[in-house]
Amino acid sequence: MEPQVPDHVHPTREDPVARSLSEGIGGPMGTRGAGHRWWTPLRVVLALTALCFALGMVQKQSCFEDTWSDGQQRYAHMCYSDLPYLYTGRGMVERAWPYTEDAEVRSRYEVMEYPVGISYWAWGTAWVAQVADHVGVPDLADRARQPVDSLFGDSEVQSEIRWYVVVNALGLAAVALLTAWFVSRTHPRRPWDALMYAVSPALALTALVNWDLLAVGFVAAATWAWSRDKPLLTGVLIGLGTATKLYPLFLLGGILVICLRDRRLRDVAVATGAAAAAWVLADLPAYLSGPEEWRVFWSFNSERGADLGSVWLVAQQALDTTISAHTINVGSWLFFGAWCLGVLVLGLRAPETPRLAQLGFLVVAGFLLVNKVYSPQYVLWLLPLAVLARPRWRDQLVWQAGEVLYFASVWWYLGGYLAPAGGGDVGFYWVAILARVACELYLVGIVARDVLRPRHDPVRETGWVAPPPRSRALVG
Repeated sequence: MEPQVPDHVHPTREDPVARSLSEGIGGPMGTRGAGHRWWTPLRVVLALTALCFALGMVQKQSCFEDTWSDGQQRYAHMCYSDLPYLYTGRGMVERAWPYTEDAEVRSRYEVMEYPVGISYWAWGTAWVAQVADHVGVPDLADRARQPVDSLFGDSEVQSEIRWYVVVNALGLAAVALLTAWFVSRTHPRRPWDALMYAVSPALALTALVNWDLLAVGFVAAATWAWSRDKPLLTGVLIGLGTATKLYPLFLLGGILVICLRDRRLRDVAVATGAAAAAWVLADLPAYLSGPEEWRVFWSFNSERGADLGSVWLVAQQALDTTISAHTINVGSWLFFGAWCLGVLVLGLRAPETPRLAQLGFLVVAGFLLVNKVYSPQYVLWLLPLAVLARPRWRDQLVWQAGEVLYFASVWWYLGGYLAPAGGGDVGFYWVAILARVACELYLVGIVARDVLRPRHDPVRETGWVAPPPRSRALVG
């Protein structure tokens, strides 16, 4: 009896780069190959995700050992993280509720400038870290009498900071594994595509820079839920993701295009309504306890000027001028509005209905291209969408090469290592920013080509699973 060919698509059979790399370990999977009974694609993906995340933790080891107190090492070794500084700088060290209106707390600490999902997580993990470090909650009366600037150097606080990073690393590792699970399960016949997420250098290098991975998990979960024809769950996940970071909201644009094409108007209404309800419920505790503090996220981003990694910073430095925050706001939103209109036209004119990951990737990429700041961890916003939109090793490697170059250059720029000996502008940093943008535009072009010419889309080529008939009948 002939052995059954596995139903899933093996990368060494259909991806030229994977096929070439497999020559060193016996060549591509044969038609009779059944693989190992226990090591299923999902288990391999999860194991490699855990290994990749662990390597990222090791990469931060030199900063962890001295509790990020060496101002130059964090840039020279590229092991910077926001977590230890925000622990003391935003009042987590005193377990202060991020949205408290208490005058004494507000006089000592800045308000968290992140959406509520991140603020809740940062506050909750501070409690866990303090309990873990002291085997009980410490007495904070003395800290309230210390200057905030001195807290970071306090030996007891430094011990808590290390615990804080460990607790967050373990929590974010769980999120990374969940994200890998969702990516692996989104296309039932292509679980191996998630390998591009699992071994991504972007994941290893940036997962612990900030808490962006929380929103990434919601985006991957929403994409998976949509692939399973669950518009209500998709909307809830998008709403919770938007309460954690703004960009998951943009998935609703992709859903709108798909539903307009397939006449699934009820689905887009359900997803949008569920997203709005989930966002409101998530934000409500913060807003009710401190409405002014809740608004800081919005005012902070509106008032900031050209910042790290942005094309606005390149233009400002190259032209030796100052571009006002208002000019950047208007220019960015005009560009992004035109970009979204272009994605809408592209999606409606495509020969076949595009996939949500393709449209989501295109919209988020457009937002990042002209954003005021491009922090190194923002690459995570695109990672699961990029893997699902264009599951080809060559294209992922080209795109991430630009991201890795930028990751190294931004820390060396901040550390002063790229400054010319005679003074002047840091031209190499501009080159790194523009190279990152070029690599991102390369992947945008490939995904747009796949939308216009579906025969180039690897997912459709190997068996696209269309939405169930029930969804198409929802309009009546």
